[in-house]
Amino acid sequence: MTTAEAVDPNRVHIFDTTLRDGQQTRGVDFTVADKIAIAHALDRLGVDYIEGGWPGANPTDDRFFGEPPALDRARIVAFGMTRRPGRSVENDPGLAGIFAAKVPAVCLVGKTWDFHVDVALEIERDENVAMISDSMARAVQLGREAMFDCEHFFDGYKANPDYALSCAVAAYKAGARWVVLCDTNGGTLPHEIERIVTEVSAHVPGTHLGIHTHEDTGNSVANSLAAIRAGARQVQGTINGLGERCGNANLMSVIPNLVLKMGPEMGLTCGVTREKLKHLTWVSRLLDDRLNRSPNPHLGYVGSAAFAHKGGLHVSAVQKDPKTYEHIDPVLVGNERQILVSDQAGRSNILARFAEIGVEIDPKNPKVQRLVEVVKEREFQGYSYDSAEASFELLARRLVEEVPDFFVIDRWRVMDERRFNARGDLVIESEATATLLVGEERRHEVAVGNGPVNALDTAIRKALTPSYPGIAGMRLVDYKVRILPPSADGDGTDAVTRVMIESADEHGKTWRTVGVSPNIIDASIAALADALTWRLLKLR
Repeated sequence: MTTAEAVDPNRVHIFDTTLRDGQQTRGVDFTVADKIAIAHALDRLGVDYIEGGWPGANPTDDRFFGEPPALDRARIVAFGMTRRPGRSVENDPGLAGIFAAKVPAVCLVGKTWDFHVDVALEIERDENVAMISDSMARAVQLGREAMFDCEHFFDGYKANPDYALSCAVAAYKAGARWVVLCDTNGGTLPHEIERIVTEVSAHVPGTHLGIHTHEDTGNSVANSLAAIRAGARQVQGTINGLGERCGNANLMSVIPNLVLKMGPEMGLTCGVTREKLKHLTWVSRLLDDRLNRSPNPHLGYVGSAAFAHKGGLHVSAVQKDPKTYEHIDPVLVGNERQILVSDQAGRSNILARFAEIGVEIDPKNPKVQRLVEVVKEREFQGYSYDSAEASFELLARRLVEEVPDFFVIDRWRVMDERRFNARGDLVIESEATATLLVGEERRHEVAVGNGPVNALDTAIRKALTPSYPGIAGMRLVDYKVRILPPSADGDGTDAVTRVMIESADEHGKTWRTVGVSPNIIDASIAALADALTWRLLKLR
């Protein structure tokens, strides 16, 4: 970061807290390798600051800060607390660990709500102000870029504006580069954020003010933008809104709103250029991949459904002029338009999907209307092609052209066993046998897995790999089961099962398939067979 960037009143600095705040999310636990990979991705995107964690808090953060990744432009930040009451900054072990981290910047959090000072810390209010001032001065003395997180600032300001301001001003006067106003419980609304940030900027320049919001009222992105509008020039948040409770401000929405909308309107710039913005969707999905979870398709800008179109009339309009139903070109954020096929589909949807998969067909060809009818019939039976684009492609190609019979699954059988091993541990194991026809050859394979689908998948691959080695790098990354309502005249035991499988190749490309059957394993085999066939078709 250059000196000019640091003082430019129109420059907004992006501060990512995924590696610390994101780890507060239930079920999220980053490894050191995860942190390094995510840091590099954020650096590539153009983020200014990356909060790596809290040195001394756990072994993972200690290892990360022991050898922090070398980045091109982003600055790694160590997080911690201001000095403890009754301690000097030189003799506070918590601060010592933070300042020992091999990073150029530190962000220290402290109380700014008088209620917390009185009840939680149980110290004099002036002592709390001194703790803030001393800690910031010490960071500056040690050559670090100092930042102060004003914990519960908006609650504190509404309760006692003079005291909350005194804390923020103390940090600024002690040399803090950034004074970050935190809506810690996420309860403040946009109009309040804008008013309070405007008032605070009369005491601390906006070029030194940051905003940190939470999603508890569903307003974290709006609150962040309101603060920027009021003059704040640092904005904190996480990838995909990861964070405790309802999450933090989602930078995957804040950044494109800033770069594509608010920035041009207000003359603002940031480190994420329009060219770098094309990495946004990739960064979003990288995080989910590292966490081994499916991306949320409905996230703004980066979700797979963000630019998906379903209704027939809607699709006709999109094809004539995408701006009719899309607020931006999805390419700008590295996403893509999707024309979904469903029981609401018309000829426009089908023709658009034909173009996507590279099949040339006359719009007047009767096979187009036949495919529309088949899709509607199948979705009535329980299929869903909205998210199973690979199964739809196979269905479409089989109607208009010949798809090779790479293999036929002739028979399969699964046995499950529950037992205790010699050490007394409970073991549940599945054994599957599968008989396949590959050309003129009949192949019979047996495999063991941690479940019936895993065992069958392994057995089928064993049979196919000698003839089709290209499937060796393919893996199943997601498996979803939904029990559909039984027929109106059924007794409740004839419910249909729909299985959705997401597969990936060795390069990370994913595709989705669907299978439907009253039997969950049979539905799984149908989806798995489509996944293998689609892969072989692409390799052909």
